[in-house]
Amino acid sequence: MTGYTMLRNGGVGNGGQTCMLRWSNRIRLTWLSFLLFIILVFFPLIAHYYLTTLDEADEAGKRIFGPRAGNELCEVKHVLDLCRIRESVSEELLQLEAKRQELNSEIAKLNLKIEACKKSIENAKQDLLQLKNVISQTEHSYKELMAQNQPKLSLPIRLLPEKDDAGLPPPKVTRGCRLHNCFDYSRCPLTSGFPVYVYDSDQFAFGSCLDPLVKQAFQATARANVYVTENADIACLYVILIGEMQEPVVLRPADLEKQLFSLPYWRTDGHNHVIINLSRKSDTQNLLYNVSTGRAMVAQSTFYAAQYRPGFDLVVSPLVYAMSEPNFMGIPPQVPVKRKYLFTFQGEKIESLRSSLQEARSFEEEIEGDPPADYDDRIIATLKAVQDSKLDQVLVEFTCKNQPKSSLPTEWALCGEREDRLDLLKLSTFALIITPGDPRLLISSGCATRLFEALEVGAVPVVLGEQVQLPYQEMLQWNEAALVVPKPRVTEVHFLLRSLSDSDLLAMRRQGRFLWETYFSTADSIFNTVLAMIRTRIQIPAAPIREEVAAEIPHRSGKAAGTDPNMADNGDLDLGPVETEPPYASPKYLRNFTRTVTDLARSWNSAPGPFYLFPHTPFDPVLPSEAKFLGSGTGFRPIGGGAGGSGKEFQAALGGNVPREQFTAVMLTYEREEVLMNSLERLNGLPYLNKVVVVWNSPKLPSEDLLWPDIGVPIMVVRTEKNSLNNRFLPWNEIETEAILSIDDDAHLRHDEIMFGFRVWREARDRIVGFPGRYHAWDLPHQSWLYNANYSCELSMVLTGAAFFHKYYAYLYSYVMPQAIRDMVDEYTNCEDIAMNFLVSHITRKPPIKVTSRWTFRCPGCPQALSHDDSHFYERHKCINFFVKVYGYMPLLYTQFRVDSVLFKTRLPHDNTKCFKFI
Repeated sequence: MTGYTMLRNGGVGNGGQTCMLRWSNRIRLTWLSFLLFIILVFFPLIAHYYLTTLDEADEAGKRIFGPRAGNELCEVKHVLDLCRIRESVSEELLQLEAKRQELNSEIAKLNLKIEACKKSIENAKQDLLQLKNVISQTEHSYKELMAQNQPKLSLPIRLLPEKDDAGLPPPKVTRGCRLHNCFDYSRCPLTSGFPVYVYDSDQFAFGSCLDPLVKQAFQATARANVYVTENADIACLYVILIGEMQEPVVLRPADLEKQLFSLPYWRTDGHNHVIINLSRKSDTQNLLYNVSTGRAMVAQSTFYAAQYRPGFDLVVSPLVYAMSEPNFMGIPPQVPVKRKYLFTFQGEKIESLRSSLQEARSFEEEIEGDPPADYDDRIIATLKAVQDSKLDQVLVEFTCKNQPKSSLPTEWALCGEREDRLDLLKLSTFALIITPGDPRLLISSGCATRLFEALEVGAVPVVLGEQVQLPYQEMLQWNEAALVVPKPRVTEVHFLLRSLSDSDLLAMRRQGRFLWETYFSTADSIFNTVLAMIRTRIQIPAAPIREEVAAEIPHRSGKAAGTDPNMADNGDLDLGPVETEPPYASPKYLRNFTRTVTDLARSWNSAPGPFYLFPHTPFDPVLPSEAKFLGSGTGFRPIGGGAGGSGKEFQAALGGNVPREQFTAVMLTYEREEVLMNSLERLNGLPYLNKVVVVWNSPKLPSEDLLWPDIGVPIMVVRTEKNSLNNRFLPWNEIETEAILSIDDDAHLRHDEIMFGFRVWREARDRIVGFPGRYHAWDLPHQSWLYNANYSCELSMVLTGAAFFHKYYAYLYSYVMPQAIRDMVDEYTNCEDIAMNFLVSHITRKPPIKVTSRWTFRCPGCPQALSHDDSHFYERHKCINFFVKVYGYMPLLYTQFRVDSVLFKTRLPHDNTKCFKFI
């Protein structure tokens, strides 16, 4: 303490100690600096050395400074998370690397395949070029062969003879006239179109003597006929009407002959002329008896054997309905089959009666020689015996209660008025027609009138006398509508009539109704049948039936329509090859010039097999879309078709016998623009759709700013003359396909459903194939038919609001079906679908085909349709009963057949999986 104090005070005695102290301090600082340097430099090195190399114990768990395992270093929570992330990233990197290597390998393989495909494409191009060269050479060779073996044909130049050129040499006898020696074919080339010139009877003396009703009816039907021309120089046929005459006018044969020879185009002998004598009464005068008609054909209802030239003259039916239409409501139904009387006959035979059909002297000359056998007494005795036996209820009267109608000698005269005779025939199952006792009288107006009345009310004619010449017998198969029995077999008539089954009897009655409606009922049918008979004889094709010219409404197309996935989804059903071609029309198989006479006259009605003559208005016309079939009793007969037997599976072919085909959608609409646009958009992308024809049924045109969707196919908007549901079935000329899809503007159908219906229709082209089914039922308490829309396993109709049918039926519906049915549709604005079902079932005698399980259509948000009205079903009840009266029977047929798609696997010779079947 003292020393320290002294140092602090700097004492003199202590100077040496102070220097030592300073020196020791310096040494201490240097040493401390050195030690600090050693520590800072060498200690980290030593520590690093020891930490890395030293303390390597034998047991890993006893390491002090050595590296530790990763899990030991990751004891802290966030360190553990970082470790996990590192491990996950490492694994992903490893996976990505593996994938990269795999993709590189696949890319290398694909590059090799691309190079191989390029080489294959080059080889295929070379092969295609070679094939094109081969095809070109083959076509060239084919053309050369055709040019060598088949001369080039063109339409012949028509050579018209001079006006006064007699043409053919006259036949040795007048009765020897046939087509080959009395008809000038040079005036009727195959390509002429069969022009017909009709004389104006008022320009000749006998014209003032004609019955006004007959003349007026004849002139009206001539004006409307498609073959009639006003240019007499190009005419193939010349027609003159000479009867029936008014009473009590009697024109002498010499005067009539003189007037005929004075016709401006008679050309000395009257070749290519047709003289028509229509009878409106049973006692019509036979004006042409003892009149030289030269080479002119005669068409009338009364012929003697000496007067009739087979294969040249024509027996026509009487003109009962001159200026009026038949009353369908007054015609009895065709059922029940059996009526009150088995057969009836009323008539009186007056031997001494001098008919006004001819002069007395000429008749006496006609019956000179041995008298023919007269079976009338035996007929009277036999029929009275049947009546007296009372085995069946029959009515025969051989004496008229009132004055009988005038008739020819040996002919059975008609009794009573027409209404009384029809009332009796409505109660008769069969109607006896006894031919005249003189076999040289082939047909008379009285017999023709009896035949007409029997067919009209559905009494099956039974003609006693095989020598009779029935109307149009050359072409019509009368044995399917009437019984012709020789007079010596009169004792077997009762047995014969009893042996007919109900089905055969109903078929004959239906066929008789068809013949009456088509060839007998009106002036149009008679005149058209006469022309069709002659045209068919000389083998000139019929004129094509007219199509409805579509008056298009201009419209603007907007943007391309989208495809509703709900509409376009086909599910698991592969509906066949996808259509990639642009719209194309169905091939038109027009009747050519090589068809035979019988093929030109195939019947469309229910009777199987026979051939019939089709006059122009009802059935003769050539349908422009008449491809693949003509109407017949057993369906439709194929004319053309594709190659079959390919053995293709369902997905590789569309089915049917037509290799490529499309359909046209016809959509009827009335001032529902938004609903219409939505429906059109749903058709976008629909395979096999050719075009859409929108029938605009409103007098008000669409909005000018309305944008129509672009659905990939043409949309034709057609303007109609009036608001009528019949417009749905008009044969528009814009419809170029055989298949028509009739669809409402509010119908919701998926694409797979439409395609499925189209495939089914291709397998049954003569049927209506649709979706919603309906059926008819008999109301026992009210004794009438009912329309039923309830769910049922049985159906007899399909609604045409979504149905496929052939365009052929559009012609029949619009031009052939009785006008009374179309009028009923217009009156109620309803029932057009029922009318179409009636028509097709009447023609084919087959029910429609229903596809899928659909029974109704749901259109959410659509305006209320006509079918929602309370009176809708009541009107449809009335329609069905009215249609039954028009047809005379119920043509609808029941069926429980329905077509659905079923996928199943089966063994096929090729690599195939899915197939198709009907259930």
